[in-house]
Amino acid sequence: MTELDPDVAAVVDELDRLGIPEWHAMSVESARRVEDEVFSAEDVREVSLVRDLAFDGPDGEVPVRVYRDVDAPAPVLVFYHGGGWTLGTLDSVGAICRELATRSGCVVVSIDYRLAPEHPFPAPLDDAYAALEWVADNAAALGGTDVLAVGGTSAGGNLDAAVALRARDADGPDVDHQTLLYPITDHAFDTDSYRENADGPLLTRADMTWFWEQYLRSPVDAANPYASVVRAPDLSGLPEATVVTAGFDPLRDDGRAYAERLDDAGTPVEHHHYPSMAHGFLSLTDEVARADEAMERVAARLPSGRAGRE
Repeated sequence: MTELDPDVAAVVDELDRLGIPEWHAMSVESARRVEDEVFSAEDVREVSLVRDLAFDGPDGEVPVRVYRDVDAPAPVLVFYHGGGWTLGTLDSVGAICRELATRSGCVVVSIDYRLAPEHPFPAPLDDAYAALEWVADNAAALGGTDVLAVGGTSAGGNLDAAVALRARDADGPDVDHQTLLYPITDHAFDTDSYRENADGPLLTRADMTWFWEQYLRSPVDAANPYASVVRAPDLSGLPEATVVTAGFDPLRDDGRAYAERLDDAGTPVEHHHYPSMAHGFLSLTDEVARADEAMERVAARLPSGRAGRE
């Protein structure tokens, strides 16, 4: 039986020593403070440009942060942070965005979409999609080309899949690639991975139940294919995909099922599975060697990625 990677286990032990309750055991505001304090890295990779901007979204201003580490125009990756649609900031996902900008050569645009429960489904998706349209319209000014990708972690992976679906269905911007990093794809808690990893580490079944409760307006939303993206009746005609999953993750089977559905529909997909990793492991590239290797593979899959050209 595969064991948890010892470097990941050390990170889990350190978090346990900090005395942090599970997400669902805290109030929304407390969980947000903890997430921002613990997961906003201070020692981050340097990039040549970081710029905070904003655009007028569907219901007010949507902040974005642009990361660029190349001089010539480059493909643009629109990136959505995780946090169960309830937590997360531009700061908490900054380390991943910096790694992707440096390793891939893409311009990375991180999106600070509205959060549930104050703004439930479909508000975060509306912001996410509006961001794609805004980036497509302003790519040249951001240092980008007309080659667009979307990406995200966990709930952000859910949003990036939903954005790709919506762009196809609404004849929206052309998306060339989607990167789904341990994504949420279904409102269902009866998979093998939910049973095996109900108590974590780093994410539990109770946490995911709580996150879905914050996100959905009613049980009817759970069946909406823009929320439970794996339930979309047709996954053909979508951009090629990279799906990353971890063995010690309640969401492992969410990502696997979506990758299989994409493949069955004829959408090109690579599924990178890491049996000894846990949810969120790509935030641990400095501490976990396997996470560093996985980040290289993700960057190499992005359009015209620096890693892919070397």
